[in-house]
Amino acid sequence: MRDSISRDARLALDLALTIRHDGNGGAADDLTDPAGLTAWVHAHPDVLPDAARFTAGAEDLTAVRELRAAVRALFARAVRPDEPSPADAARLLPVPEALRRLNEAAARTPTVPVLRWAEDAGPVAHRRPAGGQDDLTAVLAQAAIGFLASPDRQRLRACHAPRCVRYFLKEHPRQEWCRPSCGNRARVARHHERHRRTA
Repeated sequence: MRDSISRDARLALDLALTIRHDGNGGAADDLTDPAGLTAWVHAHPDVLPDAARFTAGAEDLTAVRELRAAVRALFARAVRPDEPSPADAARLLPVPEALRRLNEAAARTPTVPVLRWAEDAGPVAHRRPAGGQDDLTAVLAQAAIGFLASPDRQRLRACHAPRCVRYFLKEHPRQEWCRPSCGNRARVARHHERHRRTA
């Protein structure tokens, strides 16, 4: 079992997971308005620039939602030959369009590599905005690119428990669902299906 995932993987997954099960058999969107995006950014102070001072506008919301659609389309491609999340199955962007959106968003803030080397640790490379100011959409896109190009991508799965629309990283060989509650729902659904067929 892996103890941690990379910053890029966590940020890309968290963005994708702003679409979630609504508790009533449908999907809910945490990014329906600028306030939702503002709250989401504030919940990520360790990985997003100036998170505490961020206030989303309509343009920010549109850009992040378009990026999220691209990320979820590329997640669907990454889990092939398995099925994508049920939230995406009917409305996936074509892969070339998803790649274009992702790459254009990542280019909104050019970055430069910066080396940090503490006295008691090894060297660590970070990327810093070339102009001194990060763009939220660029940061998210660069994280998605980092994740999709990493070995962690091979652990990406879509949860197929009843009513779940999440993607997750498989932590151990027998893991089939994103959370134990999804595993319970899937087992109950199989049990009911078996009894319905035998009745």
